[in-house]
Amino acid sequence: MTGSGQDPLPTATYTHLLAMTTDIGLFEHAYLRHPRVEHGYCTDDVARALAVVVCEPEPTPELEEAADVYLRFLESAVTPNGTVHNRMAVSGMWLDAPGTDDMWGRAVEGLGAAARRASSALQNRAFTAFLVAAQGRSVDVRASAFAAVGAADVLSVRPESEAARDLLADCLDRLPRGVGEHWQWPEKRLRYANATLCQALIVGGEALDDVDTLNQGLTHLAVLLGLETGPYGHLSLAGTNGRGPDDQGSLWDQQPIEAAAIAAACLEAVRITGDPRWAKGVSQAWAWFTGDNDSATAMYDPADGAGYDGLELDGRNENCGAESTLAALSTLHDIRALSAMTT
Repeated sequence: MTGSGQDPLPTATYTHLLAMTTDIGLFEHAYLRHPRVEHGYCTDDVARALAVVVCEPEPTPELEEAADVYLRFLESAVTPNGTVHNRMAVSGMWLDAPGTDDMWGRAVEGLGAAARRASSALQNRAFTAFLVAAQGRSVDVRASAFAAVGAADVLSVRPESEAARDLLADCLDRLPRGVGEHWQWPEKRLRYANATLCQALIVGGEALDDVDTLNQGLTHLAVLLGLETGPYGHLSLAGTNGRGPDDQGSLWDQQPIEAAAIAAACLEAVRITGDPRWAKGVSQAWAWFTGDNDSATAMYDPADGAGYDGLELDGRNENCGAESTLAALSTLHDIRALSAMTT
């Protein structure tokens, strides 16, 4: 299995991610490769960072230290009633009221990933923080999908956890499933991280032994891949304004988070069903980062592991913030996992 053409898959490089990381957290934004310190930290990105670094099969001491930093940040972000802060100043002071929007869902997802995959020293801490956050519930579809993925991760290693099971069931109930006659996606428009809705149904259905839910997720994923594959066979992702039934052709700016979500959902589909057709989605997602996209532009730099912030008509946004870098690293983990799974 290779990334693009016959090129071998690179190993994951964390130089840029670690340069964006302090002993408090992970800076959200960058100007080119330089952290924009004035914008501080956010839970969304720190949670994603934790989920990414615990997937590294051979972590260095620097990466293990970063995982501890990210987990401490999330432990601080989660409040006793399960709501979660999102924005922190560079001083370490929280700047917002806690809630249950995306930052809550991402925190649950990151904690779930760590409870499943982190070193033993961090697993129990992550599970303890997960249990606190699992008291929360969100009316938001994306937040619920992120949290469902985290709850399913917990159930994979702690099947006796009623808190994880109840949270997963409630989050799955929040996800839309019905489709129209002429638009087969269960929302009026594609938005962002669309494939996470599919992933939540797929892994949630598996965890709860609910075949109908699992199959619904696979059906939605097949529709999504059709909507986000261009006429030349590569991913042509929804732009920053989404994609609706009347939108034709390439849309801009395409976000790395969308490709990463497709890779994650398709990898789970391969793992659970054993059907190799889903492997194409993982390969397409990685190929999008290596330049097989609507602008024929690489969106990942293997030299330092930086990901670029958006695909544009004439190239790319040269800033390398946390979200885009983590999306690239996550997709690299997924294509490497697929390679190991199929060889």
